[in-house]
Amino acid sequence: MALRNILTIGDPQLRKKSRAVTDFNDRLHTLIDDMKETLVEANGLGLAAPQIGILRRVVIVVNNDGEYLELVNPEIVARSQETVGAYEGCLSVPAERGYLERPRKVIVKAQDRDGNSITYNLEEMAARAACHEVDHLDGTLFVDLTDQLYTEEELDEMLSEEKEEE
Repeated sequence: MALRNILTIGDPQLRKKSRAVTDFNDRLHTLIDDMKETLVEANGLGLAAPQIGILRRVVIVVNNDGEYLELVNPEIVARSQETVGAYEGCLSVPAERGYLERPRKVIVKAQDRDGNSITYNLEEMAARAACHEVDHLDGTLFVDLTDQLYTEEELDEMLSEEKEEE
């Protein structure tokens, strides 16, 4: 396993559409293992292969139990009508956050590292992370979906002012 460099906003690789995985082999297993190690090191909730410069439809998402879900060729096949708003960030957009509404629940169909079909019913933060990472596979960043970006300091200040008003 090896740590991979996470690309940051401005890198053209992040805007490209990823191709489906068709070969479930040792190279894919190494990619998934490297992505997991990179995600753990970065202390994130999800990572998509394009974020490390690999244009393949592979993501790692941390579920609500802290487990790392390996999703190959993931598709969000159902989204709840109910949404949850939160300030979202991204390992490829360091130190900035934006407010986004995402579905509270999603159903994700994918394949595992060996090509077997899998389905996950995800809620709350895991649903948000899955939507975020699948967006990466199509070249979409959260900054494209929010009206305003905040630095960590601005967001901390804004949230503390809201608490004072309560």
